[in-house]
Amino acid sequence: MGVPLLDLKAQWLTYKEEAKAAIDRVLESQAFILGDEVKAFERALSDYTGSRAVGVSSGTDALLLALWALGLHPGAEVVTTPFTFFATAGAIARMGLRPVFADIDPQTLNLDPKALLAAISHKTEAVIPVHLFGRICDLGDFYAAPSRPRVIEDAAQAIGASLGQKQAGQFGDLTALSFFPSKNLGGMGDGGAILCSDEALEQRLRRLRVHGAEKRYLHQELGGNFRLDALQAAVLAVKLKHLDRWSQVRRRHAQLYNGLLEEKGLLSRGLIAAPPYDPGAVFNQYVIRAQDRDALKAALDAQGIGTAVYYPLCLHLQPCFAHLGYGPGDFPLAEAASREVLALPVYPELTEAQQAEVVDALAAFYRI
Repeated sequence: MGVPLLDLKAQWLTYKEEAKAAIDRVLESQAFILGDEVKAFERALSDYTGSRAVGVSSGTDALLLALWALGLHPGAEVVTTPFTFFATAGAIARMGLRPVFADIDPQTLNLDPKALLAAISHKTEAVIPVHLFGRICDLGDFYAAPSRPRVIEDAAQAIGASLGQKQAGQFGDLTALSFFPSKNLGGMGDGGAILCSDEALEQRLRRLRVHGAEKRYLHQELGGNFRLDALQAAVLAVKLKHLDRWSQVRRRHAQLYNGLLEEKGLLSRGLIAAPPYDPGAVFNQYVIRAQDRDALKAALDAQGIGTAVYYPLCLHLQPCFAHLGYGPGDFPLAEAASREVLALPVYPELTEAQQAEVVDALAAFYRI
């Protein structure tokens, strides 16, 4: 029958009447930029995350503004992972800063704490840990270290994820969120937000997103156009009410996958590796590892099983970063992951029968 990697149409059916009412409210108001809808969503997001929330135009812009607001020195180093979406390192470079990479933990696929510490130098002014695929990047005592560099959490894939008693947005100085449609809290286009606990940083972020102005036509500093649209905010406020339920279903899907993969002998024989279950993860993606990943993906694609490779080429090997001087073999764990990872469907509306179909297709490939 086939199983899509993501089915936004199925999700739309679960909230469309609420969303249509919210959209109609915006259309009747004809107020499309910032305004009451954005303020209301920011309040709801602040309540949900326990941090001050500033809505912006995208997850990429959230990273840019977070770096901008910290006032880092030109050319300063910012340490991050080479195994993530391009925007993380791209934002660093676009702000005139130097990306520095550190290798990953092969189990969680997040930054390895020891590798991170080894990459920090006297030139390091910030660190961007990525909560990849909806799992908090556990850096141990680093977040609370008194002399650490500034920390920007890249939680584009991890809204609602937690580690211990804290959730995404409560580990660093600033946190970038993305509301790209495929995210756990996805809009109907681009959108993002920045979380922080510092009032002064919040006020600067609000200035920077409107050309550095606190009042119209009076610009305290240079900024840009990084505003969140009212239509996006209205829809996101509706979907935020459903987020905890959707996240819990994603967790159940991950547990079921792990169980089905074990039952089929795929894990015990070492044919694939499943992501370790984490009760605080929100599983934006469910990512397995397979040494014959490309052949496996082709076989699944042929059967209509939706899959995706996140990410096929590490950031340190991207042509635009050649000037940084990295090469193949510099981050072997990240490079191995890029050759082996494969995301399977895990969206909330996925049925148990569809999950069984996915695992049966995996087993068929390995002739189990």
